[in-house]
Amino acid sequence: MAGPANPLSRRGALLSVAASGTVLLSGCAAHAQAKAPPAIPPGPATPPAPSSGPGKHVVRPLPFDPTTLRGLSEKLLVSHHDNNYAGAVKNLNRVEEELARVTRDTPAFVLGGLKQSELQFRASATLHELYFANLGGDGKAGPAAERAFGDAHGGFARWEELFRGVGMSLGGGSGWVVTAWDLHRDAVWTYGAQNHTQALAATVPILVMDMYEHAYQMDHGALVAKYIDAFFANVQWDEVGRRIERARRAASAIRA
Repeated sequence: MAGPANPLSRRGALLSVAASGTVLLSGCAAHAQAKAPPAIPPGPATPPAPSSGPGKHVVRPLPFDPTTLRGLSEKLLVSHHDNNYAGAVKNLNRVEEELARVTRDTPAFVLGGLKQSELQFRASATLHELYFANLGGDGKAGPAAERAFGDAHGGFARWEELFRGVGMSLGGGSGWVVTAWDLHRDAVWTYGAQNHTQALAATVPILVMDMYEHAYQMDHGALVAKYIDAFFANVQWDEVGRRIERARRAASAIRA
């Protein structure tokens, strides 16, 4: 923008973006053993999210037929995708368009608010893409995940118990459950986040479960445990295995 920014118009734009984001998103370790990893099932790695630059992010389609998942209805999945996830992508584009108009005269509080919103919407879009990509399977864990998750948590059953428990702790509220590869420590770790931006630095998400009410309320009401059962019945473990392999390679590259 040529010339000094108008603080009032900048502030109005920020408040407008923040308000729309609130509507769209509401409701919304032991080290791995140094052994040869199990074979990863064949299949294409999840590509980076399509983007043509700031303000040009596109909504990715559901990677599965929403009529085929067990315990998660087509109505719920399509609403989740088209409203909550797509809303995050659209708001990210709007925020980035505002950031492109920032100048050295832009008030610090305006820039700070925009960057906070950018982080929120970018994280929400990414986590939703990872969530949908690790659904659409038969729920039968593969050897790569059984070993990596089990080694880090004292057994695969213990990992699942913890993952489910973290999900239950977020029920009725909002957040995410994530099993991730901690690149800084080269270890698998499971954590819960009460919003889109509570994530440990230098981690690669391996398995992501959305615990915002929009992910289950339409089908299961307040019965959080039933949603978690449905989530596990539909995990795409081949994709999880590919993520483990990519994270393992990244950790090795960092150590080298």
